Amino acid sequence: MRNSTPQRHLPEGVSVVVPVYNGADTLPDLITALEPVLRSVAPAFEVVLVNDCSPDESWKVITELARKYPWVRGINLMRNFGQQNTTLCGLRAARYDTIVTMDDDLQNPPDQIPILLDKLREGFDVVYGPPLHEQHGLFRDAASSITKMALANAMGADVARSVNSFRAFRTHLRDALSDYRSPHVSIDVLLTWTTTRYGVVRVRHDTRPAGRSGYNLRKLIRHALNLITGFSAAPLQLASVVGFLSMLFGLAILVFVMVRFVLVGRDVPGFTMLASTIAIFSGVQLFMLGVFGEYLARIHFRMLERPTYAVRETTDEPEENAC
Repeated sequence: MRNSTPQRHLPEGVSVVVPVYNGADTLPDLITALEPVLRSVAPAFEVVLVNDCSPDESWKVITELARKYPWVRGINLMRNFGQQNTTLCGLRAARYDTIVTMDDDLQNPPDQIPILLDKLREGFDVVYGPPLHEQHGLFRDAASSITKMALANAMGADVARSVNSFRAFRTHLRDALSDYRSPHVSIDVLLTWTTTRYGVVRVRHDTRPAGRSGYNLRKLIRHALNLITGFSAAPLQLASVVGFLSMLFGLAILVFVMVRFVLVGRDVPGFTMLASTIAIFSGVQLFMLGVFGEYLARIHFRMLERPTYAVRETTDEPEENAC
Protein backbone atom coordinates (compact mmCIF):
# COMPACT_ATOMS: atom_id res chain seq x y z
CA MET A 1 0.00 0.00 0.00
CA ARG A 2 2.20 2.81 -1.27
CA ASN A 3 1.84 6.47 -1.89
CA SER A 4 4.76 8.52 -3.16
CA THR A 5 2.76 11.38 -4.66
CA PRO A 6 4.73 14.65 -4.65
CA GLN A 7 3.43 17.38 -2.38
CA ARG A 8 2.23 19.59 -5.25
CA HIS A 9 -0.41 16.97 -6.13
CA LEU A 10 -1.74 16.79 -2.58
CA PRO A 11 -4.63 19.03 -1.52
CA GLU A 12 -4.10 21.42 1.34
CA GLY A 13 -5.11 19.84 4.61
CA VAL A 14 -4.02 17.71 7.56
CA SER A 15 -3.86 13.93 7.83
CA VAL A 16 -3.68 12.55 11.36
CA VAL A 17 -2.15 9.07 11.45
CA VAL A 18 -2.84 6.96 14.55
CA PRO A 19 -1.40 3.46 15.02
CA VAL A 20 -3.92 1.51 17.07
CA TYR A 21 -3.30 -1.33 19.50
CA ASN A 22 -5.85 -2.13 22.21
CA GLY A 23 -7.46 1.24 21.67
CA ALA A 24 -11.12 0.26 21.70
CA ASP A 25 -11.77 2.19 24.92
CA THR A 26 -9.99 5.41 23.94
CA LEU A 27 -10.68 5.79 20.20
CA PRO A 28 -14.20 7.30 20.48
CA ASP A 29 -12.95 9.97 22.89
CA LEU A 30 -9.93 10.62 20.69
CA ILE A 31 -12.04 11.20 17.58
CA THR A 32 -14.45 13.41 19.53
CA ALA A 33 -11.54 15.54 20.75
CA LEU A 34 -9.89 15.68 17.31
CA GLU A 35 -12.89 16.96 15.35
CA PRO A 36 -13.12 20.57 16.66
CA VAL A 37 -9.32 20.95 16.61
CA LEU A 38 -8.95 19.78 13.02
CA ARG A 39 -11.86 21.91 11.84
CA SER A 40 -10.12 24.96 13.30
CA VAL A 41 -6.67 24.36 11.75
CA ALA A 42 -7.30 23.05 8.22
CA PRO A 43 -9.83 23.44 5.39
CA ALA A 44 -9.69 19.66 4.84
CA PHE A 45 -8.64 16.87 7.16
CA GLU A 46 -8.75 13.15 7.80
CA VAL A 47 -7.86 10.69 10.53
CA VAL A 48 -6.21 7.42 9.45
CA LEU A 49 -6.59 4.71 12.10
CA VAL A 50 -4.31 1.71 11.46
CA ASN A 51 -5.19 -1.32 13.56
CA ASP A 52 -2.10 -3.38 14.40
CA CYS A 53 -4.05 -6.63 14.82
CA SER A 54 -5.36 -5.65 18.25
CA PRO A 55 -6.71 -8.51 20.36
CA ASP A 56 -9.58 -6.33 21.59
CA GLU A 57 -12.43 -4.88 19.50
CA SER A 58 -10.40 -1.99 18.08
CA TRP A 59 -11.23 -2.82 14.45
CA LYS A 60 -14.95 -2.99 15.21
CA VAL A 61 -14.74 0.43 16.86
CA ILE A 62 -12.77 1.80 13.89
CA THR A 63 -15.35 0.62 11.36
CA GLU A 64 -18.14 2.17 13.42
CA LEU A 65 -16.27 5.46 13.62
CA ALA A 66 -15.61 5.39 9.87
CA ARG A 67 -19.34 4.96 9.21
CA LYS A 68 -20.18 7.81 11.56
CA TYR A 69 -17.49 10.25 10.43
CA PRO A 70 -16.68 10.44 6.69
CA TRP A 71 -13.24 11.88 7.46
CA VAL A 72 -12.21 8.80 9.46
CA ARG A 73 -10.48 6.02 7.52
CA GLY A 74 -9.53 2.62 8.87
CA ILE A 75 -6.83 0.12 7.87
CA ASN A 76 -6.68 -3.36 9.40
CA LEU A 77 -3.37 -5.24 9.31
CA MET A 78 -3.16 -9.01 9.00
CA ARG A 79 -0.98 -9.48 12.07
CA ASN A 80 0.92 -7.47 14.64
CA PHE A 81 3.82 -5.66 12.93
CA GLY A 82 4.74 -3.12 15.61
CA GLN A 83 4.13 0.60 16.05
CA GLN A 84 6.75 1.79 13.56
CA ASN A 85 5.55 -0.45 10.72
CA THR A 86 1.94 0.40 11.48
CA THR A 87 2.71 4.11 11.37
CA LEU A 88 4.49 3.71 8.02
CA CYS A 89 1.36 2.08 6.62
CA GLY A 90 -0.71 5.08 7.71
CA LEU A 91 1.82 7.56 6.28
CA ARG A 92 1.62 5.96 2.86
CA ALA A 93 -2.18 6.16 2.95
CA ALA A 94 -2.33 9.85 3.95
CA ARG A 95 -3.98 12.18 1.41
CA TYR A 96 -3.14 15.71 2.56
CA ASP A 97 0.01 17.81 2.49
CA THR A 98 0.67 17.81 6.25
CA ILE A 99 0.82 14.73 8.46
CA VAL A 100 0.47 14.55 12.23
CA THR A 101 1.23 11.29 14.03
CA MET A 102 0.02 10.57 17.54
CA ASP A 103 -0.76 7.70 19.90
CA ASP A 104 -4.21 6.24 20.45
CA ASP A 105 -4.14 6.38 24.27
CA LEU A 106 -5.03 10.09 24.71
CA GLN A 107 -1.60 10.89 26.12
CA ASN A 108 -1.06 13.19 23.12
CA PRO A 109 -3.77 15.87 23.59
CA PRO A 110 -5.40 16.87 20.28
CA ASP A 111 -5.56 20.50 21.44
CA GLN A 112 -1.74 20.59 21.22
CA ILE A 113 -1.76 19.90 17.47
CA PRO A 114 -2.05 23.63 16.54
CA ILE A 115 1.19 24.25 18.45
CA LEU A 116 3.01 21.68 16.28
CA LEU A 117 1.52 23.13 13.09
CA ASP A 118 2.45 26.69 14.06
CA LYS A 119 6.04 25.59 14.62
CA LEU A 120 6.02 23.74 11.29
CA ARG A 121 5.05 26.96 9.50
CA GLU A 122 8.23 28.61 10.74
CA GLY A 123 10.09 26.81 7.97
CA PHE A 124 10.71 23.39 9.46
CA ASP A 125 10.03 20.12 7.67
CA VAL A 126 9.58 18.02 10.82
CA VAL A 127 8.45 19.17 14.28
CA TYR A 128 8.51 16.96 17.37
CA GLY A 129 6.35 17.53 20.43
CA PRO A 130 8.13 15.98 23.44
CA PRO A 131 6.39 16.23 26.82
CA LEU A 132 7.02 19.08 29.22
CA HIS A 133 7.72 16.50 31.93
CA GLU A 134 8.54 12.81 31.55
CA GLN A 135 5.87 10.65 33.17
CA HIS A 136 7.57 7.25 33.24
CA GLY A 137 9.36 5.35 35.95
CA LEU A 138 13.10 5.15 36.58
CA PHE A 139 13.76 2.01 34.51
CA ARG A 140 11.50 3.14 31.67
CA ASP A 141 13.26 6.52 31.56
CA ALA A 142 16.66 4.80 31.53
CA ALA A 143 15.62 2.50 28.67
CA SER A 144 14.15 5.48 26.81
CA SER A 145 17.46 7.33 27.19
CA ILE A 146 19.35 4.33 25.78
CA THR A 147 16.94 4.20 22.85
CA LYS A 148 17.38 7.91 22.13
CA MET A 149 21.16 7.60 22.26
CA ALA A 150 20.94 4.80 19.72
CA LEU A 151 18.57 6.91 17.65
CA ALA A 152 20.98 9.87 17.81
CA ASN A 153 23.71 7.65 16.41
CA ALA A 154 21.48 6.33 13.64
CA MET A 155 20.02 9.74 12.74
CA GLY A 156 23.21 11.73 13.14
CA ALA A 157 21.17 14.63 14.55
CA ASP A 158 20.96 16.19 18.01
CA VAL A 159 17.18 16.38 17.71
CA ALA A 160 17.08 12.63 18.30
CA ARG A 161 16.96 13.24 22.06
CA SER A 162 13.62 15.03 21.55
CA VAL A 163 12.11 12.44 19.21
CA ASN A 164 8.55 11.54 20.07
CA SER A 165 5.63 9.79 18.37
CA PHE A 166 3.75 13.10 18.59
CA ARG A 167 5.13 14.80 15.47
CA ALA A 168 4.10 16.87 12.45
CA PHE A 169 5.82 16.93 9.08
CA ARG A 170 5.29 17.73 5.45
CA THR A 171 3.86 14.82 3.48
CA HIS A 172 6.34 15.05 0.59
CA LEU A 173 9.05 13.74 2.95
CA ARG A 174 7.60 10.26 2.58
CA ASP A 175 8.93 10.18 -1.01
CA ALA A 176 12.27 9.09 0.43
CA LEU A 177 10.68 6.05 2.08
CA SER A 178 8.12 5.12 -0.56
CA ASP A 179 10.18 2.12 -1.74
CA TYR A 180 11.48 1.08 1.66
CA ARG A 181 10.93 -2.63 2.24
CA SER A 182 12.23 -4.18 5.44
CA PRO A 183 10.68 -5.78 8.54
CA HIS A 184 12.63 -3.28 10.68
CA VAL A 185 11.38 0.31 10.48
CA SER A 186 12.29 3.57 12.20
CA ILE A 187 10.16 6.46 10.96
CA ASP A 188 12.50 9.05 12.46
CA VAL A 189 15.60 7.61 10.80
CA LEU A 190 13.81 7.38 7.45
CA LEU A 191 12.84 11.04 7.71
CA THR A 192 16.53 11.98 7.97
CA TRP A 193 16.99 10.63 4.45
CA THR A 194 15.04 13.65 3.22
CA THR A 195 15.67 16.65 5.46
CA THR A 196 17.76 18.20 8.22
CA ARG A 197 15.27 20.95 9.07
CA TYR A 198 13.91 19.79 12.42
CA GLY A 199 12.01 21.74 15.03
CA VAL A 200 11.14 20.91 18.63
CA VAL A 201 8.39 22.41 20.77
CA ARG A 202 7.50 20.99 24.16
CA VAL A 203 3.79 20.39 24.64
CA ARG A 204 1.50 19.08 27.31
CA HIS A 205 1.14 15.30 27.54
CA ASP A 206 -1.69 13.84 29.60
CA THR A 207 -1.71 10.68 31.66
CA ARG A 208 -3.14 7.54 30.14
CA PRO A 209 -6.82 7.26 31.17
CA ALA A 210 -6.95 3.48 30.77
CA GLY A 211 -4.70 0.51 30.16
CA ARG A 212 -0.91 0.44 30.18
CA SER A 213 1.85 1.17 27.71
CA GLY A 214 2.83 -1.58 25.28
CA TYR A 215 6.47 -0.53 25.61
CA ASN A 216 8.29 -2.13 28.52
CA LEU A 217 12.00 -2.20 29.35
CA ARG A 218 12.67 -5.29 27.24
CA LYS A 219 10.93 -3.92 24.14
CA LEU A 220 12.69 -0.56 24.42
CA ILE A 221 16.10 -2.23 24.64
CA ARG A 222 15.25 -4.45 21.67
CA HIS A 223 14.14 -1.35 19.75
CA ALA A 224 17.47 0.30 20.58
CA LEU A 225 19.38 -2.74 19.29
CA ASN A 226 17.32 -2.70 16.09
CA LEU A 227 18.17 0.97 15.62
CA ILE A 228 21.87 0.40 16.19
CA THR A 229 22.26 -2.60 13.92
CA GLY A 230 19.60 -1.69 11.37
CA PHE A 231 20.47 1.92 10.63
CA SER A 232 24.05 2.41 11.82
CA ALA A 233 27.53 1.00 11.23
CA ALA A 234 28.59 1.82 14.79
CA PRO A 235 28.74 -1.84 15.96
CA LEU A 236 31.05 -2.73 13.07
CA GLN A 237 33.25 0.24 13.91
CA LEU A 238 33.23 -0.82 17.55
CA ALA A 239 34.27 -4.35 16.53
CA SER A 240 37.21 -2.86 14.61
CA VAL A 241 38.26 -0.79 17.63
CA VAL A 242 37.97 -3.76 19.99
CA GLY A 243 39.96 -5.92 17.59
CA PHE A 244 42.69 -3.27 17.34
CA LEU A 245 42.88 -2.86 21.13
CA SER A 246 43.05 -6.64 21.54
CA MET A 247 45.93 -6.74 19.08
CA LEU A 248 47.76 -4.05 21.09
CA PHE A 249 47.10 -6.02 24.27
CA GLY A 250 48.55 -9.16 22.68
CA LEU A 251 51.61 -7.27 21.46
CA ALA A 252 52.12 -5.82 24.95
CA ILE A 253 52.07 -9.35 26.43
CA LEU A 254 54.52 -10.54 23.78
CA VAL A 255 56.92 -7.68 24.54
CA PHE A 256 56.60 -8.37 28.28
CA VAL A 257 57.42 -12.05 27.83
CA MET A 258 60.39 -11.34 25.54
CA VAL A 259 61.84 -8.64 27.83
CA ARG A 260 61.46 -10.91 30.84
CA PHE A 261 63.13 -13.74 28.98
CA VAL A 262 66.11 -11.53 28.05
CA LEU A 263 66.48 -10.02 31.53
CA VAL A 264 65.65 -13.01 33.74
CA GLY A 265 66.55 -15.83 31.38
CA ARG A 266 63.29 -17.75 31.65
CA ASP A 267 59.72 -17.33 30.44
CA VAL A 268 56.73 -16.29 32.49
CA PRO A 269 55.65 -19.14 34.81
CA GLY A 270 52.08 -20.00 35.53
CA PHE A 271 49.05 -21.28 33.71
CA THR A 272 46.63 -18.61 35.01
CA MET A 273 47.92 -15.78 32.82
CA LEU A 274 47.94 -17.97 29.72
CA ALA A 275 44.39 -19.20 30.32
CA SER A 276 43.14 -15.68 31.04
CA THR A 277 44.73 -14.34 27.87
CA ILE A 278 43.20 -17.08 25.75
CA ALA A 279 39.78 -16.46 27.33
CA ILE A 280 40.01 -12.73 26.64
CA PHE A 281 40.93 -13.17 22.99
CA SER A 282 38.30 -15.90 22.50
CA GLY A 283 35.65 -13.64 23.99
CA VAL A 284 36.68 -10.76 21.70
CA GLN A 285 36.49 -13.00 18.65
CA LEU A 286 33.07 -14.33 19.58
CA PHE A 287 31.83 -10.80 20.25
CA MET A 288 32.95 -9.60 16.81
CA LEU A 289 31.50 -12.70 15.15
CA GLY A 290 28.19 -11.95 16.86
CA VAL A 291 28.23 -8.40 15.49
CA PHE A 292 28.97 -9.62 11.98
CA GLY A 293 26.28 -12.27 12.33
CA GLU A 294 23.68 -9.64 13.30
CA TYR A 295 24.39 -7.69 10.13
CA LEU A 296 24.38 -10.83 7.99
CA ALA A 297 21.00 -11.78 9.48
CA ARG A 298 19.58 -8.40 8.50
CA ILE A 299 20.94 -8.78 4.97
CA HIS A 300 19.37 -12.24 4.85
CA PHE A 301 15.94 -10.96 5.94
CA ARG A 302 16.08 -8.14 3.41
CA MET A 303 16.89 -10.61 0.63
CA LEU A 304 13.83 -12.61 1.69
CA GLU A 305 11.81 -9.43 1.02
CA ARG A 306 9.63 -9.89 4.07
CA PRO A 307 6.83 -7.30 3.89
CA THR A 308 6.98 -4.26 6.11
CA TYR A 309 3.28 -4.78 6.76
CA ALA A 310 0.31 -6.52 5.16
CA VAL A 311 -3.17 -5.03 4.93
CA ARG A 312 -6.18 -7.30 5.44
CA GLU A 313 -8.92 -4.75 4.76
CA THR A 314 -9.72 -1.06 4.82
CA THR A 315 -12.86 0.96 5.34
CA ASP A 316 -12.30 2.38 1.83
CA GLU A 317 -12.17 -0.92 0.00
CA PRO A 318 -12.02 -4.35 1.69
CA GLU A 319 -9.23 -6.06 -0.21
CA GLU A 320 -5.92 -7.62 0.72
CA ASN A 321 -2.68 -5.80 0.02
CA ALA A 322 0.89 -6.45 1.16
CA CYS A 323 3.65 -3.85 1.27
